[in-house]
Amino acid sequence: MIRKFLLVIGLAAFLAGCEANDPATGETTESVPRQAPASDYDAGPEAVDLPTLPDSGLNIQRLRDWISTLASDEFEGRAPGTRGERLTVDFLVEQFHGMGLQPGYGESYLQPVPMIELTNAERSDLEVSFGEDEMTLSYPEQMVINSRRLGTDPHAIEDSEIVFVGYGIVAPEYDWNDYAGLDVEGKTVVILVNDPGFASGDENLFNGREMTYYGRWTYKYEEAARQGAAAALVVHETEPASYPWQVVINSWSGAEFVLASDRNAPRVALEGWLTVEAARELFTRAGHDYDELKQRAGQAGFDYVSLDAEASARVRNSARSGTSYNVLALLPGQQRPGEALIYMAHWDHLGRNLARPGSDGIYNGAVDNASGTAGLLELARLHAEAGAAARSALFAAVTLEEYGLLGSRHYATEPVFPHGQTVAAINLDAMSVLGPTHDVTVIGYGSSELEDLLSLAARRQGRHIEQEPSPEAGYYYRSDHFNLAKVGIPALYAKGGVDHREKGREYGLQWQAEYRAERYHKTADTYSEDWDLRGVAEDLELFYVVGRTVADSEAWPEWYAGNEFKAVREQSRE
Repeated sequence: MIRKFLLVIGLAAFLAGCEANDPATGETTESVPRQAPASDYDAGPEAVDLPTLPDSGLNIQRLRDWISTLASDEFEGRAPGTRGERLTVDFLVEQFHGMGLQPGYGESYLQPVPMIELTNAERSDLEVSFGEDEMTLSYPEQMVINSRRLGTDPHAIEDSEIVFVGYGIVAPEYDWNDYAGLDVEGKTVVILVNDPGFASGDENLFNGREMTYYGRWTYKYEEAARQGAAAALVVHETEPASYPWQVVINSWSGAEFVLASDRNAPRVALEGWLTVEAARELFTRAGHDYDELKQRAGQAGFDYVSLDAEASARVRNSARSGTSYNVLALLPGQQRPGEALIYMAHWDHLGRNLARPGSDGIYNGAVDNASGTAGLLELARLHAEAGAAARSALFAAVTLEEYGLLGSRHYATEPVFPHGQTVAAINLDAMSVLGPTHDVTVIGYGSSELEDLLSLAARRQGRHIEQEPSPEAGYYYRSDHFNLAKVGIPALYAKGGVDHREKGREYGLQWQAEYRAERYHKTADTYSEDWDLRGVAEDLELFYVVGRTVADSEAWPEWYAGNEFKAVREQSRE
């Protein structure tokens, strides 16, 4: 319970007779924010001895310098296994060492992440036959296909029966099985993106419009492989996917990576996407109505539908084994150094498209995630200046986030601190550079007691916490903290909100929409001197306060009752 957590950090005197804070509601979708569990705690920030920043405070110009360096053309988009990685890793080590932080991986700042890089050497069209009728789906206008199976021999499907399996979900807790009664061996499955609650808007169906992990494309490929499918094709629609088709092209046209430790993991031969227009044409040629089948797929008990069509395609990769690196820096605790708080941010991005001349093909990744990496450096500097806390603080700049959260997954598998001794994690990914806001967005709102500390710190700034405006996008499952959450570690993922202090909410919503449509995972995500980093500075202050409070206390923040990761945490703490 939150009462126990706050009692331990000295807040018991303010518990009695107070009402829970009621966060405001986002306005970008018709979804109704899921409320955090009711708390009997509502002590005002003036009544709580929250830590303050060290004397030097936050330096916005230093943040600008770090961001502009990491997002510069010189760093070539920071792709793993490239010159851009070497420059990035060297830069981070230099900064951490200059702050006086110790190496976080034994005697080194670098945790090796063995990986295999798969680069497409051949990609055919997707040929579909309907008896004597045929259609061709072309890359990249209508489809994208890849393979994450290892080896340099072609991976292919030939005359593979195409079956529509709705959302491609097997979820016993929801009494849902889209593969029920289907022998999918050798078949190609076509799958809808997101999960059933999004399309229906039914709050009692999964999590309503708020995406669960079953809605992520990563899960859909994993489940198709477990079922024995030969290929899996996800239908792209911009709203439920939360990004346009161009993002799919950019993210899937470069090298793919797998962890060397996943060498024997089950995978379908071909993974890919179809545009919704291509899917409509495919279904129509097969004698079906896409929208009607989509509606039926959102109802419990949906039966798969064979399209009476066969698919053929092939992909061939070149493969290269290598090593990327998580960069880990440590501030050992004074009293309980075996217990640790983790701050994390991914340093990698998409590199460059060599088919485009000069710097035109560089994906600089300024917001995503030079901003978060610079924020991690500033938090490390602040903690170093403040001196050691009771617990240790580990600052983790992880790799391969853009390629499946692989660096953080490797850390979760081979942690520096055991899961049960890691108190909490705070993730920085794509900081909000639109300026100061009244609100603080919590992605995965209603997850853990870390949000109560965040709320206190925000109220001291005259701000409040809110659920993310677009819970249907499933952002909680799309960044590195998710791998720590999966092993039970309470993880906070938050950033500046949308209600701009001077320009209002509509300005913030428009800024976010334009970023997702025009810059996210595109070469246009570049640094600008026009960025207003006042909001980033306030957000970093919040993360410092929350982290320092946890690091200096004896409390163990918990997942809220009913959270999907709570049972794992309890087992790790036994």
